[in-house]
Amino acid sequence: MAVGLTERFSSSGLRYRPPAPMPREKPLGPLRLIPVLKRNPIECWARDHFEKPLVTGGLPVGHVILVNDPEAIRRVLLDNAANYRKDNLQRRVLAAGLGEGLLSAEGDQWRTQRRTVAPLFARRTVTQFAPAMKDAADALVERWRCRDGETVNVASEMARLTLDVLERTIFSDGFGCNAEEARLSMVTYFETVGRIDPLDLLGLPRWVPRPNHLRVRSTLRFFERAIDELIATRRRRLAERRDGAPNDILTLLLAAVDPDTGEGLSEAEVRSNVLTFIMAGHETTANLLSWSLLLLSKVDDWRERVRSEAEREIGGGPVTELAERLPQTRAVIDEAARLYPPIAAISRVAIAADTLAGEAIPRGTLVVIAPYVLHRHRMLWSDPDVFDPTRFLDTNRSRIDRFSYLPFGAGPRTCVGSTFALEEATLILATIVKNFAMRLVPDHSVWPLLRVTLRPAGGLPMTLRWIGERPAPVRSRAASGANSSSLSQEPRTVICQP
Repeated sequence: MAVGLTERFSSSGLRYRPPAPMPREKPLGPLRLIPVLKRNPIECWARDHFEKPLVTGGLPVGHVILVNDPEAIRRVLLDNAANYRKDNLQRRVLAAGLGEGLLSAEGDQWRTQRRTVAPLFARRTVTQFAPAMKDAADALVERWRCRDGETVNVASEMARLTLDVLERTIFSDGFGCNAEEARLSMVTYFETVGRIDPLDLLGLPRWVPRPNHLRVRSTLRFFERAIDELIATRRRRLAERRDGAPNDILTLLLAAVDPDTGEGLSEAEVRSNVLTFIMAGHETTANLLSWSLLLLSKVDDWRERVRSEAEREIGGGPVTELAERLPQTRAVIDEAARLYPPIAAISRVAIAADTLAGEAIPRGTLVVIAPYVLHRHRMLWSDPDVFDPTRFLDTNRSRIDRFSYLPFGAGPRTCVGSTFALEEATLILATIVKNFAMRLVPDHSVWPLLRVTLRPAGGLPMTLRWIGERPAPVRSRAASGANSSSLSQEPRTVICQP
């Protein structure tokens, strides 16, 4: 049973507390914890987790500690990162079926891939894809304009939109399959592998079959076949004429080499990382946009700030620099990532004994860092459950400890695609809010559900209201008295298709 909603406004009407589980009075014991983790892990946290720097206990096997102290987190993820490897549970949940890509690789294999892939997602490279991101957002606006007054599932629409961005920036030749089929396959993937299997919690070895992973095999085979075909086609185009292939991320990935060794990725590594980019990049950004649109639909003051900023800046300079001119929009994105972080939990196993925040950490301890908890921790944030983007504006941002805000992780294994995701989300949010006001349908209750990423359970049905500029109507020849040459100068009216 879910722990009650916290959604409400303060007496001022401007301090919105978005929906989230109320912390439990006491941490759950191992037997009660397992079914909650299987149903929705976001509902397991208790008051101690949000109030204390370290909390010990939880899973039925092994020694587990939740860490909320920023200095201790820094030690785990950065200063002494070599002593903390990804644990088997996280690897099975996050990287089930993804092969040995960046999410699941370890040791030298991970270091080689990281050195090879990181330049593809450097800011200088990412901004080159801003026009394609903006084009995808504009295409959505044009499609939605025809549905003025209708209700759409914003969560599904954002998933389609981020798939469109992937197609325009990673796979310019297309996915090689129906986009809606790809979206539904990804829904199946995350819904299935995102459920924590009790066998993993009990520490059973990897060779014992997990029902969740068996159910998702056909979905993974679908993507693997499509990706293998995409890679083979692109290699042929590159072999025939190198300057004839699109300059997208797939081309860059195939050409990428390790700066230390000069070697490229293996075929299996290319496939695993492409699959990782599709699964992780699409889902996290779609959810981040969905939560941002929900938050703005509840707080008119911030929706107007973002709309005004978008009106002023869109079209006012190069698209490649647009995201940098949208600080209010980016602040909303950052606050949405604080309240509903794309990565809800990070876990590591201590290879050797250590000390964190004055407490001894025995070898083999499972160290859990939960951004969802960290971002709402009473020690670190003022009014942590309130939607307040001003936290990320001007000098306020500089006062946030780097290791108290981890929407994409931190340290060597921070998400390589975070710059891409934030650029994409900022451009898309500004474009949508410039043209639409949205309201959640009255009878729908929003609830965060953790399935690898944090999504709104049951979707996000919202009613669209067009507020953008209306195209000027085309006058008939008789009414205008214009000749054929003057008609060619008239503005065109876009015909809405169902």
